[in-house]
Amino acid sequence: MANTKPQIKIVNCETGEEIVRDANLDEIAQMKLDAANEETRKAEVEANAQAKAALLVRLGLTADELQTILG
Repeated sequence: MANTKPQIKIVNCETGEEIVRDANLDEIAQMKLDAANEETRKAEVEANAQAKAALLVRLGLTADELQTILG
């Protein structure tokens, strides 16, 4: 059966020694939190892009025209 736990890789830069081990519960929880935070960040970036695009449509401008105005 394949290992389904996330793995942690530790590299000693001085010796080149590599250690690969299963993540512990705290590390797994942090990975899940990091993934959720990244999804939230991506959603916020997309929402901001859509809001900017909608504003340009309401103003009747293209992004290039706005850039020219802002100079």
